[in-house]
Amino acid sequence: MHLPAAPRINPSILAADFVNMQRDLAKIATADFAHVDVMDNHFVPNLTFGPQMVERIQATSPVPLDVHLMITDPDRWAPGYAELGAASVTFHLEAATDPVALARRLRSIGARAGVAVKPGTAADSLYDVLDEFDQILVMTVEPGFGGQGFMPETMPKLRALADEAKRRGSSVWLQVDGGISDSTIEIAAAAGADTFVAGSAVYGSDDVEAAVTRLRDLARAASLES
Repeated sequence: MHLPAAPRINPSILAADFVNMQRDLAKIATADFAHVDVMDNHFVPNLTFGPQMVERIQATSPVPLDVHLMITDPDRWAPGYAELGAASVTFHLEAATDPVALARRLRSIGARAGVAVKPGTAADSLYDVLDEFDQILVMTVEPGFGGQGFMPETMPKLRALADEAKRRGSSVWLQVDGGISDSTIEIAAAAGADTFVAGSAVYGSDDVEAAVTRLRDLARAASLES
């Protein structure tokens, strides 16, 4: 699997036009991944895509899929998304019964294994298992809905994870999701993020490709300065 270099921009198709999904996927051909939010109306109070829709997106997308599972019982359901061909599958630490075993199962299928943490979940809960994951997603909003405002109070947790990863020599990717825009991506990059989910900032732009390039340039500049 070809792995794009940091910083990585993963547009969230939650902000795309669901009626014209193929068209809107084509618009992000210069992005690194397409971020697909799967919500079950139980772990979070919203309902979005299921396996059949993700399979069709997988067949249509010009870039690999970065699937974010906001669902209960990911131990049961997450491997199925890896089997559909998703390049990366992220589940929530708060929902998994055995996060390490699940991550190993995802990797055995061929997907990158990611774990997500809500704003209220402490960073140190992941320190001892950093190397079991390919990606840690620090939620910068409460999961469930797009278009929310960025929570700067999550940045110390991101910085703590970045510092711990560096101390351990870990190559884990640090992703942020929620309220990422021209005005916040530099904050997250300076705190250690290298992978950025952006929905409204990309699909709300008149020029989607230019928005992806601009976000990537802003993140790169901020990471170099930090």
